[in-house]
Amino acid sequence: MSSIEDPSDDLSVTPPKTWATGVPAVTHALEYALGQTSVRRTALTLLNINQAKGFDCPGCAWPEPAPGKRHMNEYCENGAKHIADEATSRRVTADFFRDHSIAELGRGSDYWLNQQGRLTEPMVKRPGASHYEPIGWDEALGLLAEELRRLESPDEALFYVSGRLNNEAAFLLQLFARAYGTNNLPDCSNMCHESSGFGLGETLGIGKGSVSLDDIHDSDLIFVVGQNPGTNHPRMLSALEETKRNGGQVVAVNTLPEAGLMRFKHPQRARGVIGKGTAIADQFLHIRAGGDLALFQALNLLLLEAEDAAPGTVLDRSFIESDTTGFEEFAEHARKTRWDDVISATGLTRAEIEEVHRRVLGARSVIVCWAMGLTQQKHGVPSIREIVNFLLLRGNIGRSGAGVCPVRGHSNVQGDRTMGVWEQMPQAFLDALGREFDFTPPSHHGLDAVNSIRAMRDGKAHVFVGVAGNFVRATPDSAVTEQALRNCRLTVQISTKLNRSHTVCGDTALILPTLGRSDRDIQESGEQFHTVEDSMSEVHASRGRLAPASPHLLSEVAIISRLARRTLGDAVDISWELFERDYGTIRDRIARVVPGFEDFNARVDRPGGFTLSNPVNRGVYPTPGGKAVFTRNEFTMLRAPKGHLILQTLRSHDQWNTVPYAMNDRYRGIHNARRVVLVNPDDLAELGLADRDLVDLVGVWDDGVERRAPGFRVVAYPTSPGSAASYYPETNVLVPLDSVADISNCPTSKGVVVRLEPARESD
Repeated sequence: MSSIEDPSDDLSVTPPKTWATGVPAVTHALEYALGQTSVRRTALTLLNINQAKGFDCPGCAWPEPAPGKRHMNEYCENGAKHIADEATSRRVTADFFRDHSIAELGRGSDYWLNQQGRLTEPMVKRPGASHYEPIGWDEALGLLAEELRRLESPDEALFYVSGRLNNEAAFLLQLFARAYGTNNLPDCSNMCHESSGFGLGETLGIGKGSVSLDDIHDSDLIFVVGQNPGTNHPRMLSALEETKRNGGQVVAVNTLPEAGLMRFKHPQRARGVIGKGTAIADQFLHIRAGGDLALFQALNLLLLEAEDAAPGTVLDRSFIESDTTGFEEFAEHARKTRWDDVISATGLTRAEIEEVHRRVLGARSVIVCWAMGLTQQKHGVPSIREIVNFLLLRGNIGRSGAGVCPVRGHSNVQGDRTMGVWEQMPQAFLDALGREFDFTPPSHHGLDAVNSIRAMRDGKAHVFVGVAGNFVRATPDSAVTEQALRNCRLTVQISTKLNRSHTVCGDTALILPTLGRSDRDIQESGEQFHTVEDSMSEVHASRGRLAPASPHLLSEVAIISRLARRTLGDAVDISWELFERDYGTIRDRIARVVPGFEDFNARVDRPGGFTLSNPVNRGVYPTPGGKAVFTRNEFTMLRAPKGHLILQTLRSHDQWNTVPYAMNDRYRGIHNARRVVLVNPDDLAELGLADRDLVDLVGVWDDGVERRAPGFRVVAYPTSPGSAASYYPETNVLVPLDSVADISNCPTSKGVVVRLEPARESD
């Protein structure tokens, strides 16, 4: 199996970086791109990525500056790598599948699978077969449609969506699913930012952020909580650099020191190339895992006490009275916060928290940004609600330079949700959809990602359709997830590249290859464009510029439209053929269904598109009471038994979601290996372990199932005491399916109790 070997696992460790980006980022991006394709193709992609007439980078959802303010190289290292990965000249053909059995592919690593290149034609694994074989589009879609029609209930089918999907295809997919009769539309947000949606929905009435890029630039104080912009959203560092140049301050809250939040060397500016760059974080809070709720409870207590000491000078009483409800109950509860609890939960000193408090008092405007370090906690929703309390106290909602900023990962995960890809869409959306297309959508809630796995595991769902994702490696409890998919009669993956999900098959399995974001999409009416929505509700066009990887590829819009025709027949009167011919007709229907998209085609045709209005910024709160809601959130903290640690899963720098581009994590000083666990040196001493020891990670959960991730090298690293960190998807096996965030049902990948055992002898 030499053909399926990774680069050698030969761990070397260097000191963690204290700055991010700079010339090395440019060098690494170009090296990777030129290793995938030609100089000409590389130049074509890099000149068009994130440009007004080009295509949106699939790498993350951070917004671009307005047209005219964008750099000609408006991308980051990882964005360049991601688009090079899609633009690769490597191809996966029928010969490849003939040469490699599914079992063989299953032994390949995520890195190796991704490096094989673009999928080129539809493939099928028939019952009992050991290999995929070619299949025509008509037969493939007919097979899927027949299986869907055979189900006793539409709710036995699942339609999973990744945030790479564009708005037009997302709208069609949810329309098809609901016309078929189900709301089973799990998506990647279920596993990442679902806590944000619930936390913000309960308090502000809308599950989206309220700030713009200009707000980031102009804010007096920005909190970056549970987030690593240097790796996951590198262009955010450019925005934070602008904040600092305008006199703003940044507080970083993280269990790990992250290079990008220490110092940023902008590779397109002289000070980033030959100078020292810009120091980003004015204060770093090295918080314990899960301590964020307690931190903001302490800050809220300090604000209340400061108001007591100087009435009328600290809190925004006018805003609280006019725009909020529940303040008195919140304040009574907040005053019961105990400092001993706060110090225990956060691992911080009272002096550190009081220093942050002084920064807050000196700031006229405050923004809190967060990512999965917050949302994938057991108490992620209460933590976000407490952040909203913190902002409401001083009126830092709905005005310039202030607000909430959940930073999404996938480029269009927010847009997919706006388009209706959610198992719990409001009845108003379903009613509008039904009126527009003259049918009655199902009103009962569907299944999210975790409940979809349970349904497949328990034999209650039989067909799984995954669109633009890698469900097997994105989900928790790997062994359970894989067996659940194998229980299905049919699994379908609509993909651009090979990944682990193609190796975990139902009785029958289909691979349906599709166009990528950078590919030209030409239909009967001419060349088409798609649209996406970023983390700040900006909607803009994306136009592929590259020749498709194969003449046999279909767009996602075409696949969904043809499947709908084959499955539904005359059951509903929907113009699927017209949608496939001309995507503008899809946008016309979106304009009549989705609020904020009126005159969609004309508005998105403008350079830079348009920004969806957030009612919160107009002082309108779509909550039951019509006001922003102060909440009471019970103190809680993550606890690990003696001799155990709290593990968080994270990305390496050379990784995009589940796909590693290399076996390195340069900023953290990890080279040539991924099976490593980062542990504080004091914890190693207490556990009787030494740097570079070989251990198994064993998850501790109360269901009696042993979850073991074998063969990890211990690396002494400045994690917060009691905390450890390791890369996903390799450690997803340790996250129990039933370990989910309260309210949101988001897997708790940032709070896994583990013990480190000497590695078992390999068989």
